[in-house]
Amino acid sequence: MLSAFVVGPHGLVRAELAEGRPLPEEAIWFDLLEPTPEEEKAVELALKVYVPTREEMREIESSNRLYEENGALYMTITIVTKLDTDLPQSTQVTFILSGPRLVTNRYTDPLPFRRFIAYAETHPAVCTSPSMLLAGVLEAIINRIADVIERVGADLDQISVEVFAARRSATTRDFRNVLKRVGQSGELVSKARESLVSLGRLLVFVQQSTNTQITQDSRTRFRTLSRDVIAMSDHASFLQDKVSFALDATLGMVTIDQNNILKIFSVVTVFLLPPSVIAGFYGMNFEHIPWLHEPWGVWAALGLMTASAVVPWALFKRKGWL
Repeated sequence: MLSAFVVGPHGLVRAELAEGRPLPEEAIWFDLLEPTPEEEKAVELALKVYVPTREEMREIESSNRLYEENGALYMTITIVTKLDTDLPQSTQVTFILSGPRLVTNRYTDPLPFRRFIAYAETHPAVCTSPSMLLAGVLEAIINRIADVIERVGADLDQISVEVFAARRSATTRDFRNVLKRVGQSGELVSKARESLVSLGRLLVFVQQSTNTQITQDSRTRFRTLSRDVIAMSDHASFLQDKVSFALDATLGMVTIDQNNILKIFSVVTVFLLPPSVIAGFYGMNFEHIPWLHEPWGVWAALGLMTASAVVPWALFKRKGWL
């Protein structure tokens, strides 16, 4: 889908595109969302730029992601989508800054784009130039990542409380669910860091560019965004360490619970072993066995078996092993 936006009195306005008619020259932003080959060709012919394919956007080399050609800046970043689901995904978005226009090429519709478009429709200050539009989109993406990092931090704090809660018994703690949440937090932090690294490279590239279409106000916003990205990258690294700590702590608690279970089985075996020996002795088929013909013999044997189980239990209790 191809969308063209022009600057109106109150902000961005989506222009009507008629099939077979040329693209509006007054448009400041062309947004390609899962474009068809015909839509890509129409943008290329109108703006004299090259729209990279989806395979080319997945290249990780800087020379394929950040470069300048014929006065146009080509910038591809990796962003995270589906952050509110159990399976977040990484996707690529290409920004082309060509003269008085901005072109975006993407194959998904993440929340930051929808939020920025809705915001720009009522705030004309962000539509003064293509570079300001680029700064606004990047800021929306960074804000979204910041929300995710804050959510992961809060979730890790809650996980720590659940793992180290002293008043909760081991039977009430669902470590399987805790491990699942730790894994999801680690995946989110990992993808957020990947996106932040990509954003940081783009911001350095655009600030170092000598393109005259980048206004001074835009460069100031880019510097501010660079500082935000650096700060968030450091915080994401801290959260990654916290994820590793939470994972080790959870696995340690699982090991402790397993050892406690094995300890119970071992103690029960020790308690039952002496009575089993006594019962086995009196179960032997010999004619002469002590107390065999005594009327109180059975009660004496039962008492002996009970004492042989109680005495080890009392000894273990006194030693503090139970």
